[in-house]
Amino acid sequence: MEPEVQEEAREDHDDKQVVSEIMARCFIPTLVTSISWEAFHFVGHEIRIAEAMDCYGAVVWPSALVLCYFLETNAKQYNMVDKNVIEIGAGTGLVSIVASLLGARVTSTDLPELLGNLQYNISCNTKMKCKHLPQVKELSWGVALDKNFPRASNSFDYVLAADVVYAHPFLEDLLLTFDHLCKETTIVLWAMKFRLEKENKFVDRFKELFDLEEVSSFPSLNIKLYKAVKKNRRNA
Repeated sequence: MEPEVQEEAREDHDDKQVVSEIMARCFIPTLVTSISWEAFHFVGHEIRIAEAMDCYGAVVWPSALVLCYFLETNAKQYNMVDKNVIEIGAGTGLVSIVASLLGARVTSTDLPELLGNLQYNISCNTKMKCKHLPQVKELSWGVALDKNFPRASNSFDYVLAADVVYAHPFLEDLLLTFDHLCKETTIVLWAMKFRLEKENKFVDRFKELFDLEEVSSFPSLNIKLYKAVKKNRRNA
């Protein structure tokens, strides 16, 4: 077998092996209840997430599992303890919950209509379990950023995002939000599923403002995990 073919086969095997481990963190309960929920195993805890199947923002997508797995398995390199962390487009709150269980001071954000379910999930899964009580806050991308998240008081060590880029009309607002929340020392950890050409164009626009590094790739899921920091504007 050619070396290139061998390498491709090895990478495909590694991808499927890790993806299998990530997906094994999720299980569907056999007990039928009035609330639709899934359970996940991260950071030594069973995390129960209530979902709403009629809303994209209230469903756990594979990118969230990828990001949670990364945070747990790279906890030494990306230490969350006592760090100020904000998640944008938090949805069900799974990523925020995992970051909280890892010791972070978390602000979990999403649209106003999703905050009730988000608060419910975070409260149920972090109460008496976390060093810092997570905060839930409204954040509509690009809207009232200076008022609700003033730059002077923003001091986020990490911005977390899972599957926030897809065919929606707010991509420029999303880019503006990333830029607004980040200082030069802020690290963005962003898991993204590629679906359409719009995703590639957003990545190109993102690179104009941030130095972007691909940390992991999962071809079988069509998901990439990125690390990003703001470009030094003086040297850009």
